[in-house]
Amino acid sequence: MNRDDWQPTASLDMVKTRARLLAKLRAFFAEKDIIEVQTPVLSHAGNTDPTIETFLTQQYQDASEPSFLNTSPEFAMKRLLAAGYGSMYQITPAFRQDEQSKRHNSEFTLLEWYRLDYDHHALMGEVNALLRFIADDFFIKLERSQFYSYQDAMIKFADVDPFKADIKELNAAVTNAGIDIVGMDDASFDDWLDLLMSEVVEKNLPANCPVFIYDYPSSQAALAKIRKGITDVAERFELYINGMELANGFHELTDAQEQATRFQKQQQIRKERGLAGIPADAHLLAALQHGLPGCAGVALGVDRLLMVLTGAEDIKDVLTFPFDRA
Repeated sequence: MNRDDWQPTASLDMVKTRARLLAKLRAFFAEKDIIEVQTPVLSHAGNTDPTIETFLTQQYQDASEPSFLNTSPEFAMKRLLAAGYGSMYQITPAFRQDEQSKRHNSEFTLLEWYRLDYDHHALMGEVNALLRFIADDFFIKLERSQFYSYQDAMIKFADVDPFKADIKELNAAVTNAGIDIVGMDDASFDDWLDLLMSEVVEKNLPANCPVFIYDYPSSQAALAKIRKGITDVAERFELYINGMELANGFHELTDAQEQATRFQKQQQIRKERGLAGIPADAHLLAALQHGLPGCAGVALGVDRLLMVLTGAEDIKDVLTFPFDRA
């Protein structure tokens, strides 16, 4: 251990700026009369998503009973929605394994909120309003926001149509972009799309403005509704600023049976990839069966937003104690 590892990585000024940001976020929701809630970070169920690894813990009195640190407060907040609590928000710690980089820390802060009777387009508008509300106070100039469908973004920035291309064409687009494809021998169609998004699209998005990308392939629906059409799309969006993802939002799935089916598919993928099985959240399924009102929800990374506001290039600069010093 380095002799100075006990010290925080964020400056005192940065800590004060974080406190100011949190106060501003709460002021935004207070003006809209949206309640702040608090839900557990420790749960009996984990996240079955094969792209996200949940921290597993053990209950002290019964080591056979697993517990999980939440990767987001989404499931618990949906239970509150089903119980009739109305539009709400939460600022909370969240935890994900194997996420350490200049933009990732295993423990991070999420702002998550849900709006009744909104779809993903209405919620994009509110996210945009929040960004303007914050940026004005921090004297940050953000250019006019830009909005692209997933299909249009892929065509414009990667020169490939994700809804018409086959896997060979995606492979060629990646190769033409000079991207290393080592380890992609058994990659799925969505793996190739994700590689193009992260290595080509994100890196070529316009700078100094919020960029919203919406209507993802139905195979990437996660917990979003799927809109049927000539090409089915997932009613979700992601927000980027300067090529960095800040938020992920959904027009929320309300069908309990469809949610159970998606959990089962995720478990199967985990098994195929040699990943440990994760118990699905039975409480969430029961809440959906009771009835989740029509709503849209979004999770926004507070640490990354603070990086944008302050110009920090490493997430360690906005955290008191990143995981390597925790």
